[in-house]
Amino acid sequence: EVQLVESGGGLVQAGGSLRHSCAASGFSFAAYGIGWLRQAPGKEREGVSCISPSDGTTYYADSVKGRFTISSDNAKKTVYLQLRSLKPEDTGLYYCGALPVHYCAQYYYPNLYDWWGQGTQVTVSS
Repeated sequence: EVQLVESGGGLVQAGGSLRHSCAASGFSFAAYGIGWLRQAPGKEREGVSCISPSDGTTYYADSVKGRFTISSDNAKKTVYLQLRSLKPEDTGLYYCGALPVHYCAQYYYPNLYDWWGQGTQVTVSS
């Protein structure tokens, strides 16, 4: 059974930090990229970042570049998203998902993902 189990998220003041994790099981971790998308109320899902665990290649949306860091622990089959210098506009429901690794650069297209985590809420107060 494929599972992507997310943890992290929460309520934080602007300028604060949070860390998400996404633990994968049931599929070949090396064959997939792990991406993060977020969805703010009333808005479409927005791509945030993606990592290819097999070679460490990372991609970031311009809106988070320099503030968010994606990393993977391949032994644990877990991907982390460190969020720093958070802004109110970072508020939303964050989802991790698995997509074929050759699509990682196109992580912002939700329809490329095969599986999703349950989502975790991030709320940044001003």
